[in-house]
Amino acid sequence: MDFTFNAYSYFLIFFGAVTLFLSWFAYRKDHGAVRLFGLVMLSYAIWSLGYGFELACSNLKAAKLFIDIEYIGITTVPLYWLLFCLKLSGKEYWYKRTLNLSLLISVTAITSILVWTNDYHHLHYKHYFMDTTGPFPMVSIEPGITYKIFTAYFYVLLAIGSYLLITTFRKADSIYKRQNYSIIIAALIPWITNIAYTFGFRPVENLDLTPFAFAGTITFVGITVYRYKLFDVLPVAREKVLELIQDGFLVIDKQYRVIDYNHAIRKYLDEPNSKKIIGASIEALFPEQNAFFEFLRSHQSGKVELRVESPLGIHDLEADILYLNDNQLSNVATVINFQDLTHFKQVALTSQQQTEELKRLNQLKDRIFSIIAHDLRGPLVNLSEVLKMISNDEITIDEFKILSPTLTKDILYTTELLENILHWSRSQLKGYGLNKEYFDLRSMIINEVNYHLPSATSKNVKIIQDVFPGIMVYADMLMIQIVLRNLLSNAIKFCYDGCEINISSVYTKDKMMLTIHDNGVGIKEETVEKLFSGENMSTRGTSNEKGTGLGLVVCREFMERNDGTINVESEFGVGTRFNLFIPVAPAKDDFNSKQPK
Repeated sequence: MDFTFNAYSYFLIFFGAVTLFLSWFAYRKDHGAVRLFGLVMLSYAIWSLGYGFELACSNLKAAKLFIDIEYIGITTVPLYWLLFCLKLSGKEYWYKRTLNLSLLISVTAITSILVWTNDYHHLHYKHYFMDTTGPFPMVSIEPGITYKIFTAYFYVLLAIGSYLLITTFRKADSIYKRQNYSIIIAALIPWITNIAYTFGFRPVENLDLTPFAFAGTITFVGITVYRYKLFDVLPVAREKVLELIQDGFLVIDKQYRVIDYNHAIRKYLDEPNSKKIIGASIEALFPEQNAFFEFLRSHQSGKVELRVESPLGIHDLEADILYLNDNQLSNVATVINFQDLTHFKQVALTSQQQTEELKRLNQLKDRIFSIIAHDLRGPLVNLSEVLKMISNDEITIDEFKILSPTLTKDILYTTELLENILHWSRSQLKGYGLNKEYFDLRSMIINEVNYHLPSATSKNVKIIQDVFPGIMVYADMLMIQIVLRNLLSNAIKFCYDGCEINISSVYTKDKMMLTIHDNGVGIKEETVEKLFSGENMSTRGTSNEKGTGLGLVVCREFMERNDGTINVESEFGVGTRFNLFIPVAPAKDDFNSKQPK
């Protein structure tokens, strides 16, 4: 292959080599935007070197080979330029959502293939030949339809990228402005020259001055590398930095109108998507926040708390207000940083609730120890003394028969007390599992009624159950049985001779409401409030039966463990109604936990 080098070809080859070095220097940097700029420079270098060797060729076949090489750079320049501009402006997500990157790549590939195969279809160049009328041989071309389409595509991508850079750099910090404008000028010099070539402004016929303009690009890039540390200090898009900040920011003017903000503030607004923030008054964005507005009007820096409601929920915010006075940067702007304290307040509230619950449990524990020390010890000592007296023949059988009813009551009380302490203790253990299952509610009630018939009959109390057969509920059967046993025992204990206890059920709100209603002595209003807390001291029944005071605490714990609830309605002297709300189907968490993994 014969070359006839001239001043133009030497010039392009030299600056093409320099551009190639700069592209390598830029690409080796870690920053994504700088690497893309390196690829832009690489495309420039291929274009420049290819055109330099083309101008040194004296025959058409050799020149066509270098034209094919040039188009590797020509077709990739607009693609890399757009990607570089998107990255630098913080909008690289555009080609993932709006633009199709594969489509842009296909335009590059198809154009290159059309150029390489032009002799078969003449779509890119209608005609080309070696023109020898000038100072040296040059290829003269007649553009085809795909040449014109690619040129339009080339300029569209150039315009989009340049617009993104200009709008981004307008907001950049002043320390970056010279660097930023150098990048724009360096990129636009060859493209402005290319536009002039396309429209026929050429000092030499058939000579494309676009690669020569790369010399200007090299000059500006060299200045920015040396003076402004182009590849060491890279400007980051303002929007991207602000969006990384989780706190909401507002900047307002003297009239309390918003002049700047970040996206995080929208989650605290009543209508986050429809409200226009820039230009809106602070009172329109945060209505009914009088304390906040008064603090703003005082023109003092400081912090104030406010609570706002948005579609995302209720937020507890701390507004840190910085008023920029005459001695600072500006006397017309106020910066407000909104820190979300919702999570911290919830944690503090949870901690307070846990502290109160722990205090309650400690009090209950102390009471249980007191019961064990006195109520449990007394019956056992009495029984031990009676058995000792019988063993020593100190009392007769007739005297024992007189004492046996009292001993029986003491043993029953002790058994009930031990059962409740045991059940309550087990309910407090985190590892105590539940055995939830479907079971027939009526069958369980009948068994409990039969269990309590002797004590009910002794007081002439009638138990009436009116629960339909076949009613199925979903819970731990043993726990619900213990709850019902405690409630029936209490109802009998506080019933007079001839009273009635009615047991009924009705379906309501995805639960079965089981009601135990008696017409006994009832409960005083002040006692009802403390009934399930363990604070209420046990009272004796109508036949002087002793109570533990722990039964209803166990009932509440067991109902909550089974995703149910318990409440009480009572009127002193009239009677009492306990309502149990028992699930009829597994809760969502229960259902998921039983699914195979």
